[in-house]
Amino acid sequence: MAFDFRNWDIHIGTPHPFNHERNRPDNGTDIHDPAQYYDAAVKQAEWDRVFTRTWLLAGVVSDIPEEGDWLRYDIATESFIVVRSHDGAIKAHYNVCPHRGSQIALADFGSADQFTCPFHSWKFALDGKNVAITDEETFHPDVLCHGTDLKSVRCEEVAGLIFISMNDDIEPAREWLGEVAEHLSLYDIDQMHVVQHKRSDWAANWKGGVDAFYEIYHLHSVHPQTQGVMDDRTQIDLFPNGMSRQFVPFAQPSPRFPDQDSVNLGIQMMLSDAGLAPEDYPDKASECRAAVQRAKRARSDQYGLGYEKFSDTQLSDSTIYGIFPNIQIGCHPEAVFIHRFMPHPSDPEQFTYETIIMFKPEDIPGYGAPAWMGLAADADTSGMIRPDVVHTPLGEPPELGEVLDQDSELLPIVQKGSRSRGFTGPLWSEQEARLRHFHVELNRHLDGTKP
Repeated sequence: MAFDFRNWDIHIGTPHPFNHERNRPDNGTDIHDPAQYYDAAVKQAEWDRVFTRTWLLAGVVSDIPEEGDWLRYDIATESFIVVRSHDGAIKAHYNVCPHRGSQIALADFGSADQFTCPFHSWKFALDGKNVAITDEETFHPDVLCHGTDLKSVRCEEVAGLIFISMNDDIEPAREWLGEVAEHLSLYDIDQMHVVQHKRSDWAANWKGGVDAFYEIYHLHSVHPQTQGVMDDRTQIDLFPNGMSRQFVPFAQPSPRFPDQDSVNLGIQMMLSDAGLAPEDYPDKASECRAAVQRAKRARSDQYGLGYEKFSDTQLSDSTIYGIFPNIQIGCHPEAVFIHRFMPHPSDPEQFTYETIIMFKPEDIPGYGAPAWMGLAADADTSGMIRPDVVHTPLGEPPELGEVLDQDSELLPIVQKGSRSRGFTGPLWSEQEARLRHFHVELNRHLDGTKP
């Protein structure tokens, strides 16, 4: 069967400026060296020229709402403290005491009036200034002149997301995100709360994780169970600085799926999410996506949710953003999911996959996060309790849900294949345009052509 994945107009819904397809840059047709997935020198170059020089998503504002609230952000060999300071601003510091190098923040989250080093009890204000040195009189003044404050880094909040950068000269985060910052602001992420947070270690390069999540070309093969509820025909938009967007249509089957008419159980779940009762379900699958859109607009009108700012597709589908270098964010009016692909500190053939589900609480009957996100049945969605981070080590099933567990099983197989002499580099299709865009941007940083 011929498959026109770009036949997007057949299900775009009512025209809306948000959905306008952007002109694509010419990213060429080159094959990229597969050594990028396993070479230690490439890994080091990525650290020196990418991760230490770009903006990194360190956390979300709802995790540090009050003065003194802090979170710890670790990436590769570095660790940071991100804190709500006395003036209400968000600050970020290297998580290391200038005295002997001990880390200061040892938990994932906390709240304090000041920070105290666990080694020798040096104390620091929330803004990083040193406020107490144990037995200060025993230090020669010229020793202390080398600096006793925590070393701070750039830290900026955009659309409820906290970004940090180790590069003092980088452009503001909002400018770096460009148009994507405006899109993310529509979703009121600053009013959402983390309701599930999981980490798991995978036997693959971090870019293998990005590659797998930046396309839906593999769904029919790796996740065939999704084909009854998701359409593969999708719009892909590419933005400056390696940013990207993809629409994933829900509540209608892929054209690859044999039954195009039945309202299957998966689509019924999505209709229920939108507040429709079984007696109101459409008769055909082809009618369900529009029914979801109408139902959500009706719910918004009834309860004042403000959905008039969203296009039809934003109500029914997943609008997915790639945030360079290592983030994917899937946006819905009710909830968002955040994926972080974290490079291993030393091994280029391992990474940590992190998934965060955020939900905007509303006291509305039947309102909730999309069921397909896989939120645990006992998850607290009130926004009053921040769940613990669940970390699954390498070698253990991540228990992220059927689809994500399938990815965790596949990526080590792809990683092994990247080392084969029979593999000379990825052959990306137009369905994988986001991958090429990401790798072209990455290589611009690595080869020094990035302005």
